Amino acid sequence: MSDSTFTTALKTAATYIDVAANAHGEEKAFLAIQALKRMSADSHHLVEVGPGGGSAVAYLASHLSMTQPPLSDVHLTLVEVPGVMSASLGQAMDAFNRVGTCRLLTGFAQDISALLTEPVHVISASALLHEVYSYGGGYAGLHSMIRTVPTVLKPGGMFAYRDVYAVKAGSLHDRTQQTYTSRSWIRFLRMFLPQYLDEGTHPYHSAADLAVLRQDSRIVKPEDLSERTSVVATAPVGIFREVQRHYITLRDHIWRSGVLGFRPYLEGPLSGDWIDARYGHKRVHYVLTDSDWLPASQKTMLLALSEQYMDHHTVDGDIFDECTDIALNAFLARAEQGDGECADVWRSWVTREGRETYAYMTLDALLAAVAVHSTEAAQEQRTVLIPVRLADVMRRDRAYYNRYLRRALPNPLRDAKQLVLFSNVPVTDSESLSEGMHCLQQWCSKGSLARVYAAINSGG
Repeated sequence: MSDSTFTTALKTAATYIDVAANAHGEEKAFLAIQALKRMSADSHHLVEVGPGGGSAVAYLASHLSMTQPPLSDVHLTLVEVPGVMSASLGQAMDAFNRVGTCRLLTGFAQDISALLTEPVHVISASALLHEVYSYGGGYAGLHSMIRTVPTVLKPGGMFAYRDVYAVKAGSLHDRTQQTYTSRSWIRFLRMFLPQYLDEGTHPYHSAADLAVLRQDSRIVKPEDLSERTSVVATAPVGIFREVQRHYITLRDHIWRSGVLGFRPYLEGPLSGDWIDARYGHKRVHYVLTDSDWLPASQKTMLLALSEQYMDHHTVDGDIFDECTDIALNAFLARAEQGDGECADVWRSWVTREGRETYAYMTLDALLAAVAVHSTEAAQEQRTVLIPVRLADVMRRDRAYYNRYLRRALPNPLRDAKQLVLFSNVPVTDSESLSEGMHCLQQWCSKGSLARVYAAINSGG
């Protein structure tokens, strides 16, 4: 990764690490906590790769301080790329040092075997594999990373992993159809899709992966789409997953920039003012910004539908989303023309995230790839990384985003995170292997199960 196109300047900016990448601490730490509870050691060594703004570290510190009986002697090692540090991470480390010990090592995930001097009990990571895939050599870098993990885990240790949920399909290359009717989404397709397919690191290169877009029953190139006519698109489901996920991250990025004339609270207590949490319906709290390029009528209408709340405003989330999509269409039009602040915000997002592949594996493919390539690790005692309990594999839906997507798209894909707790099982441990294969049967195809069985029994 050290010689890749990893966009350090933007990925390590304080506004990104301290704010945008510093949320969901409980979710990021959840599997690590479960793993520690299952360890029988007197002293626990936990490694978190890519701590970002430290939300998981802070949650771990808080949880450990309240655990009864307390987990004894927890040592936390953080591994972060060079140049990444934030105020919030420093505060989280201070909090953890009051309940255990915490240190920060600088280096790349692929080099973790050189950074750690001895095997550890638990490794925890969020979005690691898709970062390695996008910036560390595609599938080759990804498989190399998987082969490294068992070498730094104790036999029986655990790898707690969290990433973007892909899709419920046999493969991300399965072709499907999507319809786009919203102007902002169609304009986004026109701007995003050509550059992603041309410049992004992704697996959609074969003739069968071609994206075919139609307007008024005519095939249209992505760059020639008109936002005034609905689009019917046929492509691999993985491409639609990328379009949808990138639109959401762009929307959040634009919100945080304040360029639309308003900035919602996306973190902290005010971001979770739920009207109905189960269905993703909430109140949005926002402040006005100095940006004034939008027609005054749009900001006036938003204010008319809002209520004053202390030093800011609040509005129904559905109304806010609808107003945002109208403003986003205007933003994208100006960005496409290279117009000042809007173009700058668009370019900063493209540089940081616009070419990144988020969901490149279904759960079936992820479990099989980790199992198969972990057996190829260079170590004397062969092990395999597999979940051994059904509860070790889970999905957490994003109710708010899914509510928005159902309103914006005729047939949206589910927005969620997938969490997997892999155990580093020695291939001589027949009982644990049996439990692991039983677990994989619930998620993997017969072809994937055969690959895992062959890898375990191949002798290396």
